[in-house]
Amino acid sequence: MEKILASLKRAVARVTGREDAAPVAVRRVLFVCMGNICRSPTAEGVLRKLLAERAPDLRVEVASAGTHAYHNGDPPDPRAQRAAMRRGVDLGRQRARRVAVEDFARFELVLAMDPLNRVTLLERSPPEFHDRIHLLLEFAPQLGREDVPDPYYGGSNGFEYVLDLVEEASVGVIEHLRRTQPPAPVTGGSDPTFAR
Repeated sequence: MEKILASLKRAVARVTGREDAAPVAVRRVLFVCMGNICRSPTAEGVLRKLLAERAPDLRVEVASAGTHAYHNGDPPDPRAQRAAMRRGVDLGRQRARRVAVEDFARFELVLAMDPLNRVTLLERSPPEFHDRIHLLLEFAPQLGREDVPDPYYGGSNGFEYVLDLVEEASVGVIEHLRRTQPPAPVTGGSDPTFAR
């Protein structure tokens, strides 16, 4: 089956004139909040939508996770889903999960929603992956803030504000992906799991 698929890809490349074109690298972005039911799934959905609308040429794997396992397997908060759906972003298929140690090697950008979650990620990550861990709002410096506030205990306006912030930052993430190359594979390190 693999030989057939490879043959088909070569045939398509010859027909389209892209035979000598290098394969497009897949970029990988992981959004992280505490429970993975409000902020990070919202950011995942927003970036997916913006990529489809503004950068369909980029191959980007987008995911989200939480630093804690409070809601593993649960869908996003219904209030987050409703607010996102009003902007054409469907979060309904997502399910909460905790950040896995393998995520630090897999994702080139691990974007925390706030400084506390960033510190937690840095504590859990092997040092060779620390440069991949950032605050999401580093990609929207014009907003003048570090954190995407957790709307869980507030009203519906909090979810709208989260959407505003992650939309701005997601534009910055797309610009970053356009102007940078994927990171070089990391080999060795403190755990063989991370060899790529």
